[in-house]
Amino acid sequence: MRRNELDYFLGALLDFHKDVSDINFTVDKPMQAEVAGVLSPVPVNPPVERLSPYQTEMLALNLLGGSRRLTEDLLRTGSCDCSYALAERARFRVNIFSQRGCYSIVLRKLNAQIPTLPELNLPDILLQPAKEKTGLVLVTGATGCGKSTTLAAILEHINANASIHVITLEDPVEFIYQQKKATINQRELGTDFDDFAIGLRAAMRQAPKVILVGEMRDRATVEIALTAAETGHLVFSTLHTIDAGQTINRILGLFEPDEQEEVRYRLADTLRWVISQRLVPRIGGGRFPLLEIMGSSLRTSESIMLGESEGKSFYEIIEASQTFGWRTFDFSCMDAYKKEVITEETALLYASKRGVVSRGIDAIKKGRGEITSSIVDLRMTSKSETERVVKPPSAPLSLKLK
Repeated sequence: MRRNELDYFLGALLDFHKDVSDINFTVDKPMQAEVAGVLSPVPVNPPVERLSPYQTEMLALNLLGGSRRLTEDLLRTGSCDCSYALAERARFRVNIFSQRGCYSIVLRKLNAQIPTLPELNLPDILLQPAKEKTGLVLVTGATGCGKSTTLAAILEHINANASIHVITLEDPVEFIYQQKKATINQRELGTDFDDFAIGLRAAMRQAPKVILVGEMRDRATVEIALTAAETGHLVFSTLHTIDAGQTINRILGLFEPDEQEEVRYRLADTLRWVISQRLVPRIGGGRFPLLEIMGSSLRTSESIMLGESEGKSFYEIIEASQTFGWRTFDFSCMDAYKKEVITEETALLYASKRGVVSRGIDAIKKGRGEITSSIVDLRMTSKSETERVVKPPSAPLSLKLK
């Protein structure tokens, strides 16, 4: 399979649906496209009913483009990340990995245009991280939940409004920023630097005001990111964690127990925002982002330094600060349900505390005048009705002995 054939198949897969988010090549499966979280086989011409090991290997080699570094990574570690451009039509973030002696490929379609926060259905409070001058801002969530897109929207706001130097360290470069008011330099792992720790250490000597680190993967990267935040930089990054509490614990878990107290104090001083995301099915099709947003306050700093305790958990702190625009996932679930964006089942499925969301949904239904219970047609019974239903026991039979 040659590169022009690869481009032809990628074009056919993109034509399958206007909202294709991922493309999947797996041995013994047809070519598949993911739309709204669902993988579907895509008919192509000539037809490919099941991909063979040879076909996926040829696809992988074309995507690698002859890169020695990427080929060595794939052979040594079993997987590699790269990017691929389909002429001017689309760009992809590519992951190639081995499984059972064969190669599988997942391509994530990247938007050519960087969306704005309103276009992503994200609240205006996410403009606040863009206004910070120093500190650490983390966007967290599972793979494919839109972390990179959210960061791109925030960074594009900075690009349009601040005359500052921005450096991004990415693996691979995903969104291409146009030079606007800000000056943006985008560096790619493997091409421009060897690992995030080295790239981040070098970035501190390149006079940026904002540094974007694609992902905090190890202790060295976290440590240098904290140092950058402490020395007057605004650092954005991502983590694969599900909420604010797990984010703090994941960072602390990268350090030895005797180092964690110092890291707690450093994190309490530098952490500005933790934004966690979950993409959920939307009524009418598509997906909708649910957010947990935690900012910086005396209470959050205290809980980071001393650990969570009764009445001082991150969930309770966020819940008490909803007037400032902070929100828990449960609040987001109830708000989306109230606006009729998601169903009750979806709200309960993605909630952190189902009891809280269930009671909130019942209150919303009550406000709408809807029935909140499956038990209907209850009424009081009169005394005469009760007497007819509850009959006295019949008299016992008497036995006469003969």
